[in-house]
Amino acid sequence: MIRVYLKERLSWILFYLFIHLLFLFISFIDNAVPFKSVLYIVFLSLLSFLVFLAVRYQKETAFFKALQEREKNLDVTSIPAPGSPFEELVEETLVDHTGLLKKDAQRHYISLQQGKDDLLSWIHEVKTPLTAMHLMIERMEDGQTKTNLTYEWLRIHLLLDQQLHQKRIPFIENDLYIEMTELEDVLFSELKTLQAWCIQKGIGFDIELKQREVLTDAKWFAFILRQILTNAVKYSEASDIEIRSYLEHGNTKLKIRDFGRGIEARDLPRIFDKGFTSTANHQDQAATGMGLYLAKKAAAPLLIEIQAASVPGQETVFTLSFPKKNDFAAVMSM
Repeated sequence: MIRVYLKERLSWILFYLFIHLLFLFISFIDNAVPFKSVLYIVFLSLLSFLVFLAVRYQKETAFFKALQEREKNLDVTSIPAPGSPFEELVEETLVDHTGLLKKDAQRHYISLQQGKDDLLSWIHEVKTPLTAMHLMIERMEDGQTKTNLTYEWLRIHLLLDQQLHQKRIPFIENDLYIEMTELEDVLFSELKTLQAWCIQKGIGFDIELKQREVLTDAKWFAFILRQILTNAVKYSEASDIEIRSYLEHGNTKLKIRDFGRGIEARDLPRIFDKGFTSTANHQDQAATGMGLYLAKKAAAPLLIEIQAASVPGQETVFTLSFPKKNDFAAVMSM
């Protein structure tokens, strides 16, 4: 702050020094003016000036020091009290601008909330004709047409479901209900939804559940599982998907292995990034880059760790590690 203050007052300091050097120069060339007396006066003046500068530094920088150290927020009550007309001008400007920012932020927040509510309402409205469409498809007799329409219906259903959960994730803590959940119930429910798609692609499931219960929220766990299974089915052809649950170091783990195209090593660290699809198959228009991102985001408050491993062209393995009961003490108390 000293350096900044001296830089701010540099023109005044230089002007002061110039005036005193001028006095010394005049007394030096003019014999009528005693040089030693002027030198003595300049010396006393410089001492006085240094004391004055030190006092003014403390007074003039107090406001700006407090301003610099205040928390970076829009709380105008934390702005320090001004001690000069210029500081009052700064305070007034900050208060006015902060007020405008708060109004803009509130307006944008209301707009975003309205947009979110409208989208959620629209999704719920669309689900009604989508359910009716599914019932109509189920009554169809043409097997190939029925299979094709079921697949397209499922794509729409999954995209709508993804959008719905994406809007709810910021408020997931308000929607959690942690309990011992039957792994088989959640898993078979999701597999039933994907059944038509799996039949179309010739995909089966090899399931072995040594651990049958997990401590989690059933609804959000189902969403996480849905994203991983959807990916496994999407990138697999005519092969079984292995699903195993087991206990390791006191944690229940769920391993999902598919034998599809795999993930390139350079892509693996980025698969949970928002919007990331693939560098090896960048032309893949079916990928949105949102499924695994949302799964990872939903898993965090559930204390579920998701790890991925892959051998390109051979297999991809996702491992979900569930928390122990003690780990959930804080979450269950919410």
